[in-house]
Amino acid sequence: MKTFVFIDASNLFYGGEKSLGWKIDYKKLFAYLKEKYEASRIFYFGGVEIHNFKYDYQKDDTVPIAQLEIYLLGLIENKEKEFNEAEILLLGRHLQRVRFYLKLLQFGYRLFLKPVKLYDQEDGTTKRKANCDVDMAFHLMKEKDNFDRGVVLSGDGDFLPVLKHLKEKGKEVIILGRGPRTAKEIKQFAGSNFRDFEYLREILKMRVKRK
Repeated sequence: MKTFVFIDASNLFYGGEKSLGWKIDYKKLFAYLKEKYEASRIFYFGGVEIHNFKYDYQKDDTVPIAQLEIYLLGLIENKEKEFNEAEILLLGRHLQRVRFYLKLLQFGYRLFLKPVKLYDQEDGTTKRKANCDVDMAFHLMKEKDNFDRGVVLSGDGDFLPVLKHLKEKGKEVIILGRGPRTAKEIKQFAGSNFRDFEYLREILKMRVKRK
């Protein structure tokens, strides 16, 4: 049975270590998905801050992460006088995120990254969002003839129409989501094919090296 994995990072990992309560070892996650489900492809959908990096929405399916690293390094090293200390720190954090994505590529993940956009809220605040769920839904449909089983790491109820369609076409669909954050309709759809990501803590937790 050919298996593809689709990871909705913004849904599953939103809030990072603070939200989850433990730090994921993504190399272990990749190995787990390969061994447990014999996954031949593991797709990762997420957002990235690009700081006016030239990204062509018409031509590019994903942000070219290696080029973005070079661009951010240039901002930090060559234009320090144009930024205050807080902005430099922010650029540094975003550069760390880019390097995290480069590590994922080395592990074997197939990345689809969208630029983070700013949205003004009615209360005057600004929300940052990458809107990757549409991309993931598109690739679930685009790849449907290439897999027999889809393992979906997300609890987002917006995926339900696509997941139902895949099941109607004879695909096995397994949901690996965080119990409290998984939509009720997704749990009902998955039934016995729902797996709680929280139970993988001891398998996937990053081990802190003690000096």
